[in-house]
Amino acid sequence: MTANQVDIDAGKLAESKTKSKDVKAFAQRMVTDHSGVNKAATDLVHKLGVTPEDNSTSQSLKQGGDANLANLKTQKGPQFDRAYIDHEVTYHESVLDALDKTLIPNAQNAELKALLVKVRPAFVAHLEHAKHLQAELGKSGG
Repeated sequence: MTANQVDIDAGKLAESKTKSKDVKAFAQRMVTDHSGVNKAATDLVHKLGVTPEDNSTSQSLKQGGDANLANLKTQKGPQFDRAYIDHEVTYHESVLDALDKTLIPNAQNAELKALLVKVRPAFVAHLEHAKHLQAELGKSGG
């Protein structure tokens, strides 16, 4: 849930700051997709009657997200777009790493594990989309 919220916050900032239609479309997709995943996670939490707990993984993701937002707020124009997309590539790689090495293998609840497995392809698609944009931004020089 923390990973999704971090990306929603960055996406909303990008929607408001970018002049690039491609970056804006990507940011809107991040907000929409990650909001949907958070809703599914919240629904599961309520169904199971559990309370999500802060842990080292969520704390690390939140700290990284806060630092990224602080950095992005200082950027403008093409520099903003590159900083946002570069972070999205790194971020989605980190989240996939956490899913594959920690979250999915350690999930004790079958429904939670199924949800994590179900959402993983969306993170892969986001990473590929971000890498494509990263390459495009690099080519344009702006």
